[in-house]
Amino acid sequence: MPASQSRARARERNNVLTRPEFLSLNQPMKGNQETRSSSRKQGSQSGLAPTQNEGTKERRQSQQLPEEDCMQLNPSFKGIAFNSLLAIDICMSKRLGVCASSASSWGSARSMITLIGITGHGVPWIGGTLICLVKSSTLAGQEVLLNLLLALLLDIMIVAGLQKLAKRRGPYDVHPGLLDYLTMDIYAFPAGHASRAAMVSKFFLNHLVLAIPLRILLVLWAFCVGLSRIMIGRHHITDVLSGFFFGYLQFRLVELLWMSSNTCQMIISIW
Repeated sequence: MPASQSRARARERNNVLTRPEFLSLNQPMKGNQETRSSSRKQGSQSGLAPTQNEGTKERRQSQQLPEEDCMQLNPSFKGIAFNSLLAIDICMSKRLGVCASSASSWGSARSMITLIGITGHGVPWIGGTLICLVKSSTLAGQEVLLNLLLALLLDIMIVAGLQKLAKRRGPYDVHPGLLDYLTMDIYAFPAGHASRAAMVSKFFLNHLVLAIPLRILLVLWAFCVGLSRIMIGRHHITDVLSGFFFGYLQFRLVELLWMSSNTCQMIISIW
């Protein structure tokens, strides 16, 4: 026994870890002790204060927001400007919707304002153009009327496609009428009546010889058609302005696709 004890002491002396400068290696880590103690404390306090744990979780989640949420919380200048203009557009459009319903301030004039809007509808214009084309006997008149018919058909297709892409609703919950469904003018952006009025007025100003009073009345008619759509609550102001812009672009497109007299005669003969 004494010999074994002396050997053990000799081993301890020769062991490097028993030296004073290496004693810290044999001791447990303070971090592990602290984490264990903190976990025990949290376990003991979890039953008493669950709200503190929920608060820490919410703080961690708020610190780990995705980039998209951060962009929404900190919008750019362009986003702020766009949202501000959109809010102004909606507010002004609702104020101008004085004939949106019978209970509105100008509810008694709703039928008259609606009638002004019908003058810019696609169905009356297409029907009237076809009747005039059948009764026309001059080559120049047939050429102008057939190109006008092409412009009206292009207007319906382009506006219907843009409205299908945008799917923007009007400022008021106004359901489209039967004529609107026939021309696929269901949504608000862009305003089909405004684009048609702008395109037709520009077409007549370029291809018909009109006196100055008639030219002024034609421009006023296009403006009144667009305004009537805002007053009945069917479109926003930006919808009508964009309709005027697209109507001008459609006129330019028809000028590029203009059918000559020979082409018109060939189409009429096939028809």
